[in-house]
Formats: sequence, C-alpha cells, structure tokens
Amino acid sequence: MRLSVLALALSVAVMPQVAPAQDAQTLADIRQEMSMLFVEVQRLRRELSTTGASGLAIPGGTVLDRVNVMESELTRLTRKTEELEFRINSIVSDGTTRLGDLEFRLCELEPGCDIGKLGETTTLGGGPAPATTGMIASPIQPAPEAGGSTTTPTPPTAELAVGERADFERAQEALASGDFRSAADLFAAFNETYPGGPLGPEADLKRGQALAQLDDVRGAARAYLSAFTADQTGPNAPEALFRLGEALGRLGQTQEACTTLQEVGVRFPQSPSVASAQEARTRLGCQ
Repeated sequence: MRLSVLALALSVAVMPQVAPAQDAQTLADIRQEMSMLFVEVQRLRRELSTTGASGLAIPGGTVLDRVNVMESELTRLTRKTEELEFRINSIVSDGTTRLGDLEFRLCELEPGCDIGKLGETTTLGGGPAPATTGMIASPIQPAPEAGGSTTTPTPPTAELAVGERADFERAQEALASGDFRSAADLFAAFNETYPGGPLGPEADLKRGQALAQLDDVRGAARAYLSAFTADQTGPNAPEALFRLGEALGRLGQTQEACTTLQEVGVRFPQSPSVASAQEARTRLGCQ
C-alpha cells in the first residue's frame, strides 16, 4: 500500500511536464487543485517521517527530498496564481469602470440618449465583476506589455453560423458601394443576429466607418468602442482604438481623445494605425 502511495506521489511530481494545460480551468480551479495536492503531499510527508521510509533512495535523491521539492514548488505556484488573479481582477475592474465612463460621456453628447437606460456596463471578459476596484489614468486600460498587431483581418478560428458569412459580405458590399445607411443598418442587424460571433468586432468597426460617412460621429464612436471592447487584442483592435480616439476628438473630448490615441502606440507599436494616431494627436495639440 505504501509503495502505491509513493508511486502516486512520484507520478504527480512529473505531471506538469507531460500533461497539457486545461484551457477550461479557471484560476480558482487551479488554486483548489493545488491546495488539494498540497494537503496530500503534507500527509505523505508525515507518513514517510514516522515510518522510517525516508531512507529509500531513488535517482536524484530520497523520496522525502522529492516531496520537499514538490511542496516548495506548490507553494511558489500558489503564490504566483494569487498574484495573477489579483492582477487580472484589477485590470477587469479598472477597464470596466473606465469604459462605463466613456459610454456615459458619449450618451451625454448624443441627443435623445437616456442616461437612465444605459444600464450596467458589461464586465470585460464576461462573468460577474471582480471585487477588486481602482482607478486608472486613461480611458482604456493600459496593456501590461507592448505587442505588435496589424489591422489585416485574419480568418476567424471559431465556426461561423449558417448564413453568417453571407450576411457579413452583404453588409460589406453595401459599404464598398457607398450605400452607407444600408451598410450601417446591415452591420447593426448582423451583430444582433449573431451576438458574440467571431466577425462581431469587425462588423462594429465597419459600422462605425459607415456612420462616420453619414456624419453620425457619436454613433460611430459608440461602434468603435464596441469593436475594441469586444476584442482588445484582435486584428481590428488597433484601428478601432485609433478611430475611437479620432471620434472623441471630433466630439470635443480632447483629453480623452489624446489619451486614447496615445494607447494605440503603447498597445500596438507595430501597427500602421500608430502613425495615423500620432498625426491625430498632433492635430489635436496633445502634449
């Protein structure tokens, strides 16, 4: 029986090197599993210490030495997981708060918009809002690290619904032909029909472009904001962020526009939209 327990402990010790990551697991799930494993390791260590089995030597040291290493590594991983969880919760909370502020300001500028009907801002990433709160200095949560991106559309990895591609292309054709009103309506209908679809961010971006051509700057700004918040690291994110900043500038929200345009270069330093954002900042007299 004791040999079976030891074999199980040794298999657990090497498990992180061979098992693939489980994408469906949350940080809480991982923490729970590590806590359970930590308890089992402690129990095994006590058993080894009281039976004299610590004298059993294996390659790389005794079993007790291996258990000590496992215990130390689990402690480190638990601490790291807690740090990451706190950081993610902070980003989600701060980003959601600032995006809600942007929605409120856009509604103030839009005739006929009822602020009382705005409702609660959708939490970034979905799910309930984290307990962590805080304020950040810019309308868009700064990226933790810079990463290159381009606005070239890439084939979506998710499977499209029946008719989704055809409806999207129909709206694209209206935009290309200069029928901006039809294009805006078709892209809006597209996202209502296929909410959360892989083409949703691009549809919002193009809807914003159509509305901008109709001189509906407020509507365009809302569309660009939706496009960016739907996928903040996708191929359309740099252009959506740039166009949002540009629209805010046209609406007289100079401070917010300057901050948003600055984020384009911070988040997507390799994107062609960086040059356009810098030109827009110059026109607005941003510091």
